[in-house]
Amino acid sequence: MAVNRVPVLKRCRALGLEPAYLGVDKKSSRRLKRSNRKESEYALQLREKQKAKFIYGVLEKPFRNYYKKADRMKGQTGENLMSLLELRLDSVIFRMGFARTRREARQMVDHKFVTVNGKSVNIPSYQTKAGDVIEIKESRKNSQRLKDIREVTGGRAVPSWMDVDGENLKGTINEVPTRELIDVPVDEMLIVELYSK
Repeated sequence: MAVNRVPVLKRCRALGLEPAYLGVDKKSSRRLKRSNRKESEYALQLREKQKAKFIYGVLEKPFRNYYKKADRMKGQTGENLMSLLELRLDSVIFRMGFARTRREARQMVDHKFVTVNGKSVNIPSYQTKAGDVIEIKESRKNSQRLKDIREVTGGRAVPSWMDVDGENLKGTINEVPTRELIDVPVDEMLIVELYSK
């Protein structure tokens, strides 16, 4: 499996991204030095695509497939794309506060910590939908790792499109999130322009 081994802070600096969107609470004092050359339109579009791919931990081929699926759906392609990415199971676990970072959320799904509507799911890209109940397995709920995670993520704000029961490590998706409810600093219209060429 392809894995991006570039240090997170270095990648964040290159993309002009705050590490907090990945759940990383470190800060870098270094600044990226760019020449005063004006960036081309293509460079801006590419950076937005790379930003979205990096935040959600998606590689090029699956990302292109998300774009094609979003294009076939009703409504605006950019908003559909962001909703699809946000409804990935690993992203939902991160949003619910069951993992400190998106990478940790992905690992938890891989290691069969999670059930969706009572069934064990170990596919991080699994598409959840409105009405799905996501829960940490009973056998894993008392682990020290999850206690540590809850201490760190206890104060994190939960998005309005989901309900979370922090005590029982259980959450429900109430609705498909609209673009206004997704606080990711990505200009999805530039991604649409890039792929529609």
